[in-house]
Amino acid sequence: MNKGIGIIPLPIFCILSTSLILLLSINEFSSEVSLIFAALAVLGFSCAELGARLPGLRHIGGTVILTILLPSFLVHHALLPSKLVQSINNFWHTTNILYLFTAAVIVGGILSMDRRLLIKGFAKLFIPLTVGSIAAVIVGTLTGVAFGFSAHHALFYLVIPIMAGGLGEGGIPLTLGYATILNVPQPQLFAQIVPPVVLGNLTAIVCASILHQFGKRYPRYSGNGELLRTSAAESPPEESHALSFTIETLAAAGMIAVSLYLVGVVIYHCTGLPAPLGMLLLTVIIKLTRIIPPKFEHGAYAMYRFFAITAAYPMLFGIGLILTPWEAFLAALTPGHVVTILATVATLTTVGFFVGRWTGLHPIESAIVNACHSGMGSVGDLAILTSAHRMQLMPFAQLATRIGGALTVMVTLLIFSQVPG
Repeated sequence: MNKGIGIIPLPIFCILSTSLILLLSINEFSSEVSLIFAALAVLGFSCAELGARLPGLRHIGGTVILTILLPSFLVHHALLPSKLVQSINNFWHTTNILYLFTAAVIVGGILSMDRRLLIKGFAKLFIPLTVGSIAAVIVGTLTGVAFGFSAHHALFYLVIPIMAGGLGEGGIPLTLGYATILNVPQPQLFAQIVPPVVLGNLTAIVCASILHQFGKRYPRYSGNGELLRTSAAESPPEESHALSFTIETLAAAGMIAVSLYLVGVVIYHCTGLPAPLGMLLLTVIIKLTRIIPPKFEHGAYAMYRFFAITAAYPMLFGIGLILTPWEAFLAALTPGHVVTILATVATLTTVGFFVGRWTGLHPIESAIVNACHSGMGSVGDLAILTSAHRMQLMPFAQLATRIGGALTVMVTLLIFSQVPG
């Protein structure tokens, strides 16, 4: 019982695995929540364990990369039981479970932050994010041109999609705008941008893992998950959160997270603002106005830690299974695509490191948040921050992805309408 696969003790892992295999063999596997949770936990932590043991790969985010790409590969080649894939797919789309995870991590992360550090962190983050985005556009476009792409194609179909905020809330509005301006079918354009978005996200995962290793070797550049450089007196110890929550405050924090997400959904239907972004803004307002008593903030910290530790790899396996097309990954593996995307993400991350240090942020944390600007929305943020071992940066990552992505799409469409190519 003292040995385990991820968080699952080894004997329990064996019982779960055997039970799942038997249920699949007699065709009794379904979308029941207990079965899906068990399957995602067993498969997700198995992939992470394998990725952590592969030489070379384990030092560049192998746990996350394998947890995402292996199920995508297995689905593409029909190597997983169809009943398993169908049940997880039905559960995923019916429950929207990823948004529950995102709500818990964002709300828990923000409410458990020090108020002064939250204000300073959000204010200072825009500088490295803006400078990094501009530099990435320039370097990525020039790299694409060097590999024979036109500047127009490199900019609008390779570089910009990477920083648009993902496929659903970035790629779709971006290509809808392109389609309207060019008077061509939107699915045709959307298919073009999927490969660079997927490969850009994987590149950001690798960058985040390298930054984590760099931080362990050179601790002076790392904040161990804290974005803003502060004195020891300014930063409250995490143990005070961990030791002062009760089951009641933990449950209350969970209901606060769910209620804020539901308000975000209402805002989305009224204004079109993405629900996670509305939830993030509401949570920040609540934190700044001190509406929530400290005891619930302690419960929020416990909730954030629980989801970050227990649910990250199961969620990543589901992302690979449902949301990561293997064909898109293969389509991006041409020298021109790979180098252009690598140059774009590396520039965005590197500029975040140096400019973040200049503005008073921890360089590694600043670089990781910048890398999240090239992620696939909440999906990408989860993968990147898991690879970096810094899930507490989720609120800042969402800011980079959601607001940074929305601004990128808006500015791009204004420019594209003047130079449609």
